[in-house]
Amino acid sequence: MRPEINNRLSIIGVPIDLGAGTRGVNLGPDAIRYAGLEKRLVNIGYEIEDRGDIPVNRREAVTVEGSNLKHLNVVADVNRKLCEEVSAAMSEGNFPLVIGGDHSIAIGTISGVLQHKKNLGVIWFDAHGDINTPETSPSGNIHGMPVAVLLGMGDESLTSIGGKDSVLKKENIVYIGSRDLDSGERKAMKELGIKVFTMYEIDDMGIKKVMEEAIRIAGEGTDGIHVSFDLDVLDPEVAPGTGTKVPGGMGYREAHYALELIAKTEKLVSAEFVEVNPLLDHENMTAKATVALAGSLLGEWLI
Repeated sequence: MRPEINNRLSIIGVPIDLGAGTRGVNLGPDAIRYAGLEKRLVNIGYEIEDRGDIPVNRREAVTVEGSNLKHLNVVADVNRKLCEEVSAAMSEGNFPLVIGGDHSIAIGTISGVLQHKKNLGVIWFDAHGDINTPETSPSGNIHGMPVAVLLGMGDESLTSIGGKDSVLKKENIVYIGSRDLDSGERKAMKELGIKVFTMYEIDDMGIKKVMEEAIRIAGEGTDGIHVSFDLDVLDPEVAPGTGTKVPGGMGYREAHYALELIAKTEKLVSAEFVEVNPLLDHENMTAKATVALAGSLLGEWLI
C-alpha cells in the first residue's frame, strides 16, 4: 500500500484485553499512538482520520458457567461494533488500520472488510494458530479462536458478525512465523489444508521465498490482501511487550522485509496490529516497533 494509490487512512483503536489471558493489552492502542503512529503515516503522505476507540464495557463482561468462551458477551459486542466501524471507513473510501487490543479483534476487523471485499486474502503473522474452537481450546481465551470464527466455526454470536456471507475461504489464508500450535490447531490446519510457514520454513527457505509464496496464495484471484500482524510473531528480544511470548521468532529486519514485499504488490486493502502490552514492555519498544512496521507495510521507503 502506498499513498499514491489511496492516501486516505482511518485509524481505529480497540482497547480490549478480555479475549486474552493476560491483562494489559487494552493499553496497546494508546501506546501505539504515543509511539508516533499518526506522525509516521503523515510523513509518508497519508491524510489521517483517527476514529478513536471502540467502546469496551469491561464491567459487563461475564463468563457463563460451563462455557469455554471467556467474556463472550463483551468480546462479541466489541467485534460487532468494530465490524461496523471498519465497514463505514471503507464505505468512505478510507484504508482501515486497526490497532489493538488482543487478537480476538480480527473477527470484527476482517468481517468489516468482507462487507466490501468478498473474496479476501489474509496473511496472518503470528506465533500461534488462533484457530481453536470452544471444543479444542485449552484456555477458553477467544484471542486463540478468530481464524476458526472467520471460517464459520464456533459460537453463533461470533460467527454471525457481519452476516452469513462474512466468511473467509480457507484457501486464501496463509500463516507466517508459527511456532506454538495446540494439538487441535495442528489437526484443523492439516484437515483444512491451510498453508502454514513455520519458523522452520523461514529458516530453511528464507523470508523472500516464503513471502513470495504467501503473497501468491493470498493475492492471486482475490479482491485484495488483509494483513493481521500479532507482535508475538517477532522474537521476544525485539518485541518484549506482548503477553504470549515464544522464543525463536522473526527478526526485526525479516519482519520489515516481509511487510515491504506486501506493500510493493499494491494489493493491500486493510491491516491490523495487535497484542501490544505496555505493562510487559521496555520503554515502549514494542509499540515503537509496531509504528515502524506499519510504516513499512504502508509504503515508507528510505529513498
